[in-house]
Amino acid sequence: MQSPYSTTLPAGAHWSLRVRRGAALRLTDIDGGANVGMLFYNPENLLERYNAPDTLKCQHTFRLTAGHCLYSDMGRIFCAIEQDDAGWHDTVCGAMNAGLTERRFGASGYQQARNERHQNGYDSFLVELAKYGLGKRDMAACLNLFSQVRADDEGELRLEPQTLPGAGVTLRFAMDTLVLLHTCPHPLNRAGAYPRAPVQITLSPQVAPLPAHCLRHEENRRGLANNDLYYAGLPMAGLALPRSGAPS
Repeated sequence: MQSPYSTTLPAGAHWSLRVRRGAALRLTDIDGGANVGMLFYNPENLLERYNAPDTLKCQHTFRLTAGHCLYSDMGRIFCAIEQDDAGWHDTVCGAMNAGLTERRFGASGYQQARNERHQNGYDSFLVELAKYGLGKRDMAACLNLFSQVRADDEGELRLEPQTLPGAGVTLRFAMDTLVLLHTCPHPLNRAGAYPRAPVQITLSPQVAPLPAHCLRHEENRRGLANNDLYYAGLPMAGLALPRSGAPS
């Protein structure tokens, strides 16, 4: 059996990888206070990408946690949140851009600070998108793991105190998925200094279906049925998915 792959992504960094159907991706907030911006694409059809509005409305929720699925804009499920120590993740605020980053934390470019520069989420996504022939028009609203966003009595969104050291989230994939991610600050982060929270990434190739607690919602079972139809006729040795329409 192939061993899990693990690496540590420093703060203000970006990365991308292809995750196979059935595999698990675990992200761990090592020191606490991390933000992980993520986007998802179908590597076989890059026009298909993560859809935040559909993800929220079909599961009747504003925040994401264990048991929720992440949808594509074609009604299929990229992955589900299999396990979650944080309990609340933002998918409405998007990514911080260069102008806002400079106003919040000051100017700090590569020529002056090298790898300690103040990188921003928007440009980080663009760098990763370019590796696959994608650009600004292919950007979508992202998921922000480890960031809890609430609305106050006046309707203003605010970032709550962030996660404790060691908190982790495990995503179980229901499709082959191109994953883009960064460890740049959340757009609502108003810390006095640029946040420096690294994240551990562990990719487990052991194949498993979506767990039953992610399929309790009828819409998620329909989404998985769309996945089944998409993969109909393709040999997937070793992967036994539950029947569409009923959780395992």
